[in-house]
Formats: sequence, structure tokens, C-alpha cells
Amino acid sequence: MKELFTRWGRNLDSEHVLQEYPRPIMMRETHYEILNGWWEYAFTQNQKKPKQYDGKILVPFSPESVLSGVSRQLMPNEYLWYRTKIKCQEWDNKALQERLLLHFGAVDQSCKIWMNGHFVVSHVGGYLPFSCDISEYVHSGENELVIMVQDLSDTSYHAKGKQKLKRGGMYYTAQSGIWQTVWMEYVPQDRIKNVETKYIKTEKQKEKSTLNNCVNASEKVKIYIQTVSEQKDLIVQIDIRFPKIYANAEDNVTDFIALSHTIPDVQKSISGRANTWIEVEIQNAKYWSCETPYLYYFHVSLIECEDETDKTDKTDKKHVLDEVESYFAIRDFTIQQDEDHIPRIYLNNKKCFLKGVLDQGYWSDGLYTAPSEEAWIFDILEMKKIGFNMVRKHIKIEPQRWYYHCDRLGLIVWQDMVNGGEKYQSWFVTYLATVLSGLGITVKDHYSRLFARRSQKGRIEFINEVKETIQLLKKHPSICTWVIFNEGWGQFATQRITDMVRKIDSEYLIDSASGWFDQGTGDFQSIHNYFFPLKVKPEDVRAAVLSEYGGFTLEVEEHTASEKKYGYGGYKTKTEYQKAYRQLDRKIKKLEGQGLCGCVYTQWSDIEDEINGVYTYDREVNKLS
Repeated sequence: MKELFTRWGRNLDSEHVLQEYPRPIMMRETHYEILNGWWEYAFTQNQKKPKQYDGKILVPFSPESVLSGVSRQLMPNEYLWYRTKIKCQEWDNKALQERLLLHFGAVDQSCKIWMNGHFVVSHVGGYLPFSCDISEYVHSGENELVIMVQDLSDTSYHAKGKQKLKRGGMYYTAQSGIWQTVWMEYVPQDRIKNVETKYIKTEKQKEKSTLNNCVNASEKVKIYIQTVSEQKDLIVQIDIRFPKIYANAEDNVTDFIALSHTIPDVQKSISGRANTWIEVEIQNAKYWSCETPYLYYFHVSLIECEDETDKTDKTDKKHVLDEVESYFAIRDFTIQQDEDHIPRIYLNNKKCFLKGVLDQGYWSDGLYTAPSEEAWIFDILEMKKIGFNMVRKHIKIEPQRWYYHCDRLGLIVWQDMVNGGEKYQSWFVTYLATVLSGLGITVKDHYSRLFARRSQKGRIEFINEVKETIQLLKKHPSICTWVIFNEGWGQFATQRITDMVRKIDSEYLIDSASGWFDQGTGDFQSIHNYFFPLKVKPEDVRAAVLSEYGGFTLEVEEHTASEKKYGYGGYKTKTEYQKAYRQLDRKIKKLEGQGLCGCVYTQWSDIEDEINGVYTYDREVNKLS
């Protein structure tokens, strides 16, 4: 493949790569440092620490990407080593009761970490963040951080998404190593570990059209402030601000200096015990939607009172242990029957047709890693400009800042779980499945060989990662639906896992099996259709969605990365492409009247061989304009 840069990649400042605060859902104003930048790297054939390093790699871009400066594939029988020096401030962690945490957004696929020669932690799972306490292993001044990575890619049962060592067609260049931000954070020993909010639906709110009509209604939310020690004798003060829409690309509300000047005044202050749910009534509530993505920002202070007589409201003598900034939204996604008794998707008790687009999250220069914050914002704003109100994040977990921008810009998210399993039987999960789907025939998911789920360890790992994914992302109001399985890739125990997901948090909708091999569970009759006439046959309970369709191809010269071409329904000119898309759009509108509740067009951008994007791979040409 040829090198193809985005505008953000061409203008990349390698000394200031992705410097934004990585965790906007729980922002801490204490000292932190982004560790992205040039590190040393080496490839080895064994687990012995290299005596010499091969060169420099730009973190957090994977070595396979051109922006990393390496452009080399890590193979399953190799190890990738990273080394960098980090400077720590003068400190005495025991006297100050302070800790130093090292955070990794994602490292694909497994890794081990050493600090100053001391082993710290190991981690498996290429898509989920993890942290480690390095307080006991560092000293003031310069410290050595070493990381060893192994990636079995698609030769194992681990989560892999659309990665493949032998890329081609609908499978893309395999990723490895660090591909999300690395950062460290000085935190109090007694500190806030997690912030969670939940909208409380009363019987009145459950009535049809209540939220839609009662613009100035009083609503209730509950907030849970979890601390590291999980003591209940600590108290928290929560200052909730009047809601505001940050719906412009220029708004960056995680810049703490800017934040203090832009967020509205405090609407309500409330105190309560840590590690318990605190109920808050919101007067004149404003609801989150795509058109008005209202966010309520709030400040949390973790307090240790000196007066033991009343821990819940004694604030004159207090010691603030920790402070964080967070946000929530008031919104409610449900499936309800309309006036014709057809199951429909409702947002805040208002019928909402989801016009979505499939987004794989690949970039021509950074592959899994967007070259900048501006690149994400460009994608989201362009999706809305074209007319999409929903994006299906396809078999990838993005950094939390991506979801934050969907929250503030008002783009609904369907989040896929990252698929795993052994080598897929293409004749079964691709070719035969397409035919069976056209005939309306499904297959039970207990055939472990056919579904590439023979490993018990792999099944357990997938279930654990589903739980972790939900716990990580459920705080984001833009997320509407969890997509558990896609087209039978590693599918198993669909009913049991659907029940588990529902039990974790019933606030979200569930697409149990997107595409083929529907097991009759979840909230959606979820259909993929690229080759047959589009149609819909509504069920009594589940809403009907066309969760993948389209895939029309158009090659734009000088804006493709591969000589090979892949997609569905090829067109030679923009005029032909746009005419076909408009015809398909009219067909979707007709199906909406017949019971279709949502659709997901394939796809947002070209990727390697695939030229079926609305945008070219480098995000330079919009094929619909």
C-alpha cells in the first residue's frame, strides 16, 4: 500500500501529540503529564530485554502506522519493546500521602511493564485501558520505563476486531503495541476512584410523551462517588451547574482554565456519603438530544470532616482530600409501540428514527489512532452535516475523548463489543450466512467449531471484556445500544450474555446479534442486507433495524491507499454514486413508514482495499458532495 496522509497527519507536531486530558468523564485538576512522544523501540525474538534499541517510535501510534515512524508489522513470534525516561517531581509519597499512577489508554495485545528495573504489572486485552501504581518504584528526577508487548493478532482467541495479519478485503492491517495515550497522574492516597450517574425514571416519566411535553419538568438523578478505600464515613459535596450545550468544534471544556470561565453558575449543591447513591432533584430539567445535547457539569469534593458529630452537612471544618469534575445528561432510550402497534425507538418518549453510519475508526496515516483531536471532531461534525444522527462504532473501542465529543456534539452511538475467537470459518459466517439470511433461515449458536469458540478461556475472556467495556463507557450519554455479536464472529451463549448485559444496566438497548444468526433475543431484529431487495417485516416486541446496508464503492484517484478494490455495487463517477445513494435513501424512507426503526450505512470512510466510504480514507473527498 502507498502512504496516504490526512491533513492532520501532514501537520502533526511530534513534540505535542494528543496532549488533551484523556479522561473527560472524571477530570482531576491535580498535576498530570502526557507521556506521548518519541520513545525508543526494539523488536526481539525472545523475552530478553534488548541491549540496544532499533530506533525511535512516536507514541501512541502503532508500529504498523506511518505516523509511528516505524511502518513494521509485529508478528506473533516476536516481542516489541518500548523504553522512555520520565521525570518525577520532588516528592515524598509517604509524607504527602500522595500516589503516582501510570495510565495506558490501550496496548494491543498483552504487555509487561517495568519501572527502574522493577516489574510492576502485566495486562492482557488490546482495547481496554488500565492503570498501575508506580509510587514505590520511582524516585525524584529521571526514571526508566520499559514495556514489552506481544500480539498474537488473529492467530489466537483474543479480541481482534477487523485486524488480520494477512490483510485484504474487509479485514485490515493488524495493529500492535501502544495505540492510545500514555499518561501519569499525581493523586491523593484517599481519592475518588469512579463517578457514576443514573437517571431515575418514575412511573410518570414512563408514560408516553411525558418527557417530550414537560419541558420544564422536575427530574431526579442519582450520583455514586466511589473512593479507593470505599469508606462510608467520607462525605462528598456535589456542585451541579446549570446545563449548557458545547456544540461547536472550538469548545474544549477539558481545558481547566477555559472551563472555569465558560461553565454556568452552580444550580444546586448537595452533600452525602461517599460509596452510596446520592439522589438529586433537578428543577426545570433540560433533556439531551441530537438537536440539543445539554450536559450538566458538576464538581465533586471528597471531604474528611474534623467534627465527627455530623458528617453529612458539617462543612465549616473540613479537609478536602480530592476533587474531580464530571458531567451527566438527562435522556432516555426505549422501545415502545407506536399508534400502529409497531415497535419503535424512542428518545425521551419521542419517536426517533436512527439514521446511522458504520465507523471502523481507521485512519490512513495513524491506522487505529486518530492523528489529532481535530480529526475526531471533523468526522463527528461531518456525520451530522450529512444527515446522520447515529454512528455505529464497529468492533473497536475508542479513547474516552471520542465519546465525550459525541456527548457534547449530540451524536448517538451504537457501541460494538470487540469480537474474538479462533480462525473464522468464512464459508459459514460469511458466504453461507449471507444466503441463509436472504432465505430467512438462522442457525443456533451452540456449534462452537462453526462459530470459532472452542476455547473456554476465550469465552471467559470475552465475557469479562464485555463487562469491562460497559463499566467503562456506560457513563457517556451518547451511548444508546450495546452490540454484542456481529455476523456470528465468535458468537456463543447469546441469550445468556444478553441477560447478563441487561442485568448490568437496563438503561441501554441491546443488539444481541447484528446481521446473521439471530437468536430471538435483545431489543432488535437486526438485519444486514447488501445483496437482496431491502424489505422489513416488523415483529411484535423487537424493533426492526437495518444494521448494515449499502457499501457502494467509488474510487477517487490520488485518495486511495491500495491498488485492490473491495465493496458492494461499484460506480465510476460521483454522479452515478450520488444517484444510487439517493435512491437507496428514498427506499429507506419508504421502509420507515412500513416499520423500519433505524439503519446503518456502510460506511464512513474508505479503508485500505475498501473504497465504500462516504469519505475517502484520507478524509479529503466527500463523495456525496
